[in-house]
Amino acid sequence: MAVQNLLSLWTALDIRRRIIVIAATLAMFAAVLGLSRAAGAPGMALLYAGLDASAAGEVVQALEQLGVAYEVRGDSIHVPSSQRDELRMTLATEGLPAAGTSGYELLDGLSGFGTTSQMFDAAYLRAKEGELARTILANPQIRAARVHIATAQGQPFLRDQRATASVTVTTVSGSLSDQQARALKHLVAAAVAGLRPEDVAVIDSVGGLVVTADEGAMPGTGQDRAAELRGNVERLLAARVGPGKAVVEVSVDLETAREQIVERSFDPQGRVAISSETQEKTETSQDGAGDVTVASNLPDGDAATAGGGQSQASETRETVNFEVSETQREVLRAPGALRRISVAVLVDGLRVTAEDGTVTWQPRPDEELAVLRDLVASAVGLDEARGDVLTLRSLAFEPIAELGTLAEAGLFAGLAGFDVMRALQLVVLAVVALILGLFVIRPVLGASARGLPAPPAPPLALPGTAAVADSPRVLTGEIDDGTDLPPMAILPHADEFDVPSDPMARLRRLIAERQVESVEILRGWMDLEEERR
Repeated sequence: MAVQNLLSLWTALDIRRRIIVIAATLAMFAAVLGLSRAAGAPGMALLYAGLDASAAGEVVQALEQLGVAYEVRGDSIHVPSSQRDELRMTLATEGLPAAGTSGYELLDGLSGFGTTSQMFDAAYLRAKEGELARTILANPQIRAARVHIATAQGQPFLRDQRATASVTVTTVSGSLSDQQARALKHLVAAAVAGLRPEDVAVIDSVGGLVVTADEGAMPGTGQDRAAELRGNVERLLAARVGPGKAVVEVSVDLETAREQIVERSFDPQGRVAISSETQEKTETSQDGAGDVTVASNLPDGDAATAGGGQSQASETRETVNFEVSETQREVLRAPGALRRISVAVLVDGLRVTAEDGTVTWQPRPDEELAVLRDLVASAVGLDEARGDVLTLRSLAFEPIAELGTLAEAGLFAGLAGFDVMRALQLVVLAVVALILGLFVIRPVLGASARGLPAPPAPPLALPGTAAVADSPRVLTGEIDDGTDLPPMAILPHADEFDVPSDPMARLRRLIAERQVESVEILRGWMDLEEERR
């Protein structure tokens, strides 16, 4: 019966409606096929991202050779989620993705013939730079790295030659931290002979030159130190007055200039003898010449009695060397030293409930404020000689009005890994199929069904028998002439037609109007006759 109904519907359609039905059916089949393929397609997961063009091309070529489905979205390569980990291991065995720099494998291509010492040194330096770049890229926070090393040429007439190096990195997110920069400096310095960590420059592609604390960088800005002190004071006060009942503001004035002082002083009172030298000199002279007379010329003459002069001189010299006390002091003041701290603390008072239930505000006692002041001064390291200021007051806090409502997690908060694009594709295909079914095929079939004969009615009963029995009596082919026919209520609009008085005429007319039912009755009679035989 279903096939006959379909054939009847199809034959009742004209050419235009047949074309519409065929097109709508094909479109619906295509939509259902697309829905099934989209539902059965595996989820795509990220394989690699951020690769350069050459490395990404090698990975894509390897995936094509392995026969794995993939998708390229910008600089990212996506593969089926179930095969992602296996593909990473398989590509790693083939050396993919390539880091972009070559290491010690550069030395494998060098031979003893035609390779000079300069060529070998240059190749070895390139290999060293490539290996260092690979080691740096092993850090998951670093996406790209380049290393450049400049070694001393070893010229005999040049002194103070030192090796230097520079490292350029690109992080995954943000900029390079101070600890990571120091680690890179020590890594490169330890790999190159004669290279010191301070001779290695680290350049971040986002933040520029990274200056570490050991190179004179400020250990922290004033805002950072003020935030740290504010947190310490708020945590201390919350233990006494309660959370949210104390407001703390800290202002830190730091030294921003670099100063180097060289001082040399001498103490004249603090001298020490380090050497002593004494010289003594004695000189004696005698003058014997007197008056020349005859007696002095005689052999026995008394020449000695003549008057003469004699002199004696003595000289003493002493030299003492002293070392004067000397003090030499060199002071280097780096930026970041504290110059002044200002602290302002506002503390809520006490809420006192009276006997009648009224709540009144009272300021905190002076003794308690004095204790809190001492605690805050110790927490921030207050130095009044330096000019630090601390102000602590107890005032009433105004209630804070609630702004908005509490934000809660929505129904789809847990769908973090939900593929939105795939869901949209499924929804679009489902909507297309629904539109084709409701607005194309259903109207066409409904319009054709209205032009066909009415569906089979219940078994035909003679007029007047429905009122006698509980169930209508089926026609058996015998005509009861003695039964009065009631008004023809079973025929549509019976009052508009001329009802004949002859029962045979009425039966012919009923058979003409109910051809399908009459054929069924005749078929039933034939089946009964065959069963009786």
